[in-house]
Amino acid sequence: MDENTIVVGVDGSAASAAALRWAAAQAPALDARIVAVHAWERSLHHRAPYAPATGESAEQERGNASLVLERAVTAALGAHPAMPVSTVVVQGPAVPALLHYADHALLLALGHHHHPDPAMPPIGPTVRGCMRNATVPVVAVPAELPSRSPTVRPANQAASV
Repeated sequence: MDENTIVVGVDGSAASAAALRWAAAQAPALDARIVAVHAWERSLHHRAPYAPATGESAEQERGNASLVLERAVTAALGAHPAMPVSTVVVQGPAVPALLHYADHALLLALGHHHHPDPAMPPIGPTVRGCMRNATVPVVAVPAELPSRSPTVRPANQAASV
């Protein structure tokens, strides 16, 4: 990706929708474009060797992944977003896929849920893996944004108080 790109990880959750909305709100101030990335893995990779296969081909699963991404972008930003959003569907584990597409981007935006159990980590394994290994800033956007979300401003613009 180029340096004027905000890469957003999308999995169809409310948290990834919040990340998409956050990126869309920040992109104009940063003169950036948005690339929504959805990583998927074959369902048979998550089954015991003795379990029956789903019967879906890789092409069908890829089509389902494309539909998840398309619906998520539309649900978060509407049918006609104010700015174009590029979409990428990639087969493979989420963390390496997101890091690959975020390489040289302006930043990587990911949604996260607050777990109600205080004994659980505040962020999930995908956000944690990206934060540990990314070469660009990673923004973890909560699923439910406060009524006044923080705004990113270019360094040459003073924040109004």
